[in-house]
Amino acid sequence: MSGKVLMVQGCTSDAGKSALVTGICRVLARRGLKVAPFKPQNMALNSAVTVDGGEIGRAQAVQAQACGLAPHSDMNPVLLKPNSDVGAQVIVQGHAVGDLDACDYHGHKPSLLGKVLESFGRLKQAYAFVVVEGAGSPAEINLRDRDIANMGFAEAADCPVVLIADIDRGGVFAYLVGTLELLSEAEQARVKGFVINRFRGDIGLLKPGLDWLEARTGKPVLGVLPYLHDLHLEAEDALPRPVVAASGDRFRIVVPRLPRISNHTDFDPLRLRPDVDLQFIGLGAAIPPADLIVLPGSKNVRADLDWLRANGWEAALLRHLRYGGKVIGICGGFQMLGRSIDDPLGIEGPLGSSPGLGLLAIETELGAEKQLRRVGGHLTLDHAVVEGYEIHAGISRGPDMTRPVARLSDRDDGAISADGQVLGTYLHGLFDARAASAALLRWAGLAAPAALDYGELRERGIARMADAVEEHLDWGKIDAIFE
Repeated sequence: MSGKVLMVQGCTSDAGKSALVTGICRVLARRGLKVAPFKPQNMALNSAVTVDGGEIGRAQAVQAQACGLAPHSDMNPVLLKPNSDVGAQVIVQGHAVGDLDACDYHGHKPSLLGKVLESFGRLKQAYAFVVVEGAGSPAEINLRDRDIANMGFAEAADCPVVLIADIDRGGVFAYLVGTLELLSEAEQARVKGFVINRFRGDIGLLKPGLDWLEARTGKPVLGVLPYLHDLHLEAEDALPRPVVAASGDRFRIVVPRLPRISNHTDFDPLRLRPDVDLQFIGLGAAIPPADLIVLPGSKNVRADLDWLRANGWEAALLRHLRYGGKVIGICGGFQMLGRSIDDPLGIEGPLGSSPGLGLLAIETELGAEKQLRRVGGHLTLDHAVVEGYEIHAGISRGPDMTRPVARLSDRDDGAISADGQVLGTYLHGLFDARAASAALLRWAGLAAPAALDYGELRERGIARMADAVEEHLDWGKIDAIFE
């Protein structure tokens, strides 16, 4: 079997590529068809652990869920995790192969194309349909040479392309026509149609523009997707827009917006709660009073710890604890809470050691082998069931780990301070399970947490996107493109 393929490319980042691929995958899965997602190259600090023990972008894990599949490393064979403004950790078929700066990576891309096509070939053999997501825009002229993410992949794999643009940004016709004009003739021929995303208003007023676009380019508009208010699909990388919540007293949680914050999707189950006011606090912003402070994961823990200190967080944490507040650290945030972080191999930056915040009696040493696990067990708080995943390079030890946060199937995880005010864990997805989220919020001081099933909410977002894709796209034309 060799699967049919369709690639979605966008005029810009955040045009709706991930959401459209998710919707198409679910529509095909509803038909009872075997379908898989694929993204040749991704740059994101939100990642997921796969069923084969690898690491891929979180958006592809959501797309796998839309297909009814467990995520696999072949679904995103090249993942770049930035650890500075000019460099990133390179993950190939699920496993880190080293750190490269942007120039070195550009030179390295041709050697990665073989791995990309290898993973793609396995999916094509195993599934009737493969829906491919591009990255950024195919019209980024400086990246056209040696491209493996957009048209470079489409040419190598010989697959048709649909181009999506976000009308909510304004200038949608300029985006579509301009992107097409910047492609070569062969690449233009590969584009089989357009999708316009996030439209609100009277479609009749848009019709003259659609007619002009089709006449100007000779390519069909395959559909206009409406603006879906309050749609929740886990973000590929960008931090979510603030949620406008109902008035009233709510439990206040603040999270520092670290320069290299990773897996901020950990906080989706909290920020979407009606009884929680969660704020990401960035550079230069005042640190507000809170009931709970959570230190998130980080791709460069020692550098982000320096950022915390430079921006007043150490004093704010001590003041918060003096007034009886609670603190949680997740992954890199857990390491920051300890006495020291040692990086003898220069895994995340210069060799050396940094003093931690000293709020947990643990020490951490970063090592060459990254820990990648999908785990389950129960919290020591209320014996609540917890499921999650680990992605970290450090091993932590110390007296406070005799008071673990979770008892997993094969070991204990995390640490709780002697006074019970500080808690740290390596588990991402800590708040996803309803019982675990409620137990942690009660520990932090929220007496009666509202019931929220995050798994159901995530599934509802996928279904809602699929409903829109099924209703508003011309599936006769989409099926013809697949053919």
